[in-house]
Amino acid sequence: MKTIQFSGCGTALLTPFKGTEVDYEAFAATVDWQVTAGTDFLVPLGTTGETPTLSESEKLQVLEVALQHAAGKPVVAGVGSNSVDATLANMRLLQDADAFLVVVPFYNKPPQRGIYQYFKTIAASTPKPVILYNVPGRTGSNLEADTTLALARDIPNIVGIKEASGKMDQIQAILEGRPEGFSVLSGNDEDTLALMQKGADGVVSVASNVFPSAMADFVHAIQAGKLEEAARMEQRLKPLFKALFVEPNPIPAKAAMAELGLMENRLRLPLVSASRATEELIKQTLKDLF
Repeated sequence: MKTIQFSGCGTALLTPFKGTEVDYEAFAATVDWQVTAGTDFLVPLGTTGETPTLSESEKLQVLEVALQHAAGKPVVAGVGSNSVDATLANMRLLQDADAFLVVVPFYNKPPQRGIYQYFKTIAASTPKPVILYNVPGRTGSNLEADTTLALARDIPNIVGIKEASGKMDQIQAILEGRPEGFSVLSGNDEDTLALMQKGADGVVSVASNVFPSAMADFVHAIQAGKLEEAARMEQRLKPLFKALFVEPNPIPAKAAMAELGLMENRLRLPLVSASRATEELIKQTLKDLF
């Protein structure tokens, strides 16, 4: 049975670094900020968190801090890889999470029937909710609507999808065909209003790292049917949405958080700090917002 439905504004949390080490104090402070701002659920250890660069002990401690500071908000841990065994190992390591976010296997380029069997195997290994994550721009493979709907219908603890394909027709087909209780979450900030007007349940946001109260208010306005108000909010937030993706995520977001004094502007290779032009854009965008 699907006992949790994820909706509203979720934040794909950044992982702060201090020098070469994870800055757990800064991470705890950002989680506290998210909770106070009204974020509905938290997503550590995803793409935005630079998770491929983290050791097992770092992943475990990041999750522990998130759970300790979540104040009852659901915590969805990113666990996906391009190997069943590696994903299952991540799930065992991060077993205290409330739910798991599992990305479509990257690099392998499996056919749809392989993607189906992969997620079926992953979901069978846990009683906890599993949220699919489709981001073909990073993985090289698209999770098609028919496959998503088959997984949603066939496997009770596959409870939703973070859809970052930008394929509006595909997402519309999922919205129209999904079973009751299956959440559809925008994986792109700039698509949030359009998708929620079509029936999507919320967003897993990068921008909410930087401006959590505004993103939460924006999403909650849409949920409340205050669409004119939400449209005005979207116009205000659009420059931030665009600025955060002028370089690969999370490079601009780290620059923004450093500008706000919330963490150091440090990333782990192969990611590097933002260019001077991006830093200037971020500074101006934040100046205009705040």
